[in-house]
Amino acid sequence: MQTLPYTIENHLGEKLVFKAVVKEDGEDKVLVENFVQPGAGPVMHVHFRQDEGLTVIKGKMGYQILGEEPHYVGPGESVEFKRGVPHRFWNAGEDILNCDGWVKPANSFIFFLTALYQAVNKSGKEAPEIFDGAFLMTRYKTEYDLPEIPVFVKRIIMPATVAIGKILGKYKHFQDAPEPVR
Repeated sequence: MQTLPYTIENHLGEKLVFKAVVKEDGEDKVLVENFVQPGAGPVMHVHFRQDEGLTVIKGKMGYQILGEEPHYVGPGESVEFKRGVPHRFWNAGEDILNCDGWVKPANSFIFFLTALYQAVNKSGKEAPEIFDGAFLMTRYKTEYDLPEIPVFVKRIIMPATVAIGKILGKYKHFQDAPEPVR
């Protein structure tokens, strides 16, 4: 694990500081702080094994649960996303959105997001580099999902991409990747 605090950034306007890991009710809880550029934020996603909470320090945050209308919160207001509930959030204001947050239990969260940000930066696009993205979404499918990706792509295309990536030697940088939580 990285020494904390530890900062990751992607070219899409998201910066995340992993501030600390603390014990709470016998589980590791990751404390984070984010800085999100206007209009930026993670796509619709789900954590199957973790709860997530965010409290706005500065700015205006939009958030949405899959299938529901968007909601908005400002400084001092909080939102919690329960495990298994697809959600997204974004900077709905004109200045940088700054939030304190947490994810519990920690599981592979720091590794996964670090690798995902690196894959997005490697691609230079909104989607992660194809081999790294397929590896992460396939290996950690019991922990995380992107519900807007078609099931056929997740079940057939991504595993095939991972197999090709292994043949081509694309995954040496993932040799110490933590085991997924099953």
